[in-house]
Amino acid sequence: MTTISSLRDFIVDFTKLHDADIGAQRLQTEGAKLLHRLVSHDDWLPDEFAQPNPERYSQYLLHCDPLERFSVVSFVWGPGQKTPLHDHRVWGLIGMLRGRESETQYVRDETGHFHATETTFLEPGEVATLAPGINDYHLVANALEAETSISIHVYGANIGGVSRATYDPETGTEKTFISGYSSEETPNLWDRSRERQAA
Repeated sequence: MTTISSLRDFIVDFTKLHDADIGAQRLQTEGAKLLHRLVSHDDWLPDEFAQPNPERYSQYLLHCDPLERFSVVSFVWGPGQKTPLHDHRVWGLIGMLRGRESETQYVRDETGHFHATETTFLEPGEVATLAPGINDYHLVANALEAETSISIHVYGANIGGVSRATYDPETGTEKTFISGYSSEETPNLWDRSRERQAA
């Protein structure tokens, strides 16, 4: 049985951290610790936000700050699914909840072309960071060919409404997009009646 309280606690703590106005770099450092705590236990994500789509990866909104200062999203990767090379234009945290994820970083040269630099892997409980101008161009994939993987992402905006871009690695051609989300629902964080009934 899942208990949503871990996600609610994360959102409360992250909101307090954001409200402390400690700067983007420290927010990511301290926020990564909170995200690590969240993804260290795989017992809280409701099933409806963990469903893979056979056609493409899914991006489910778990929470968006009322002022759109940050959002929390579950990325659900079917076997072998991956993103195109893309950017974010806001800071981000990526925490691995289930399965295994690969991330290939790219750098853009003075001609506008992209070059892959390194590929790293995220295992359950691990957290990675990204920031515009530092490591914002990447390609992410489910590293498992026969299983679903799930990662939890935190972004410095309502990521489903941010105008971003995908890129052709060979030519550098840019294509803008706004991702939106894979469902119209979000988890009900604030109904504590079920927890009280279970107790």
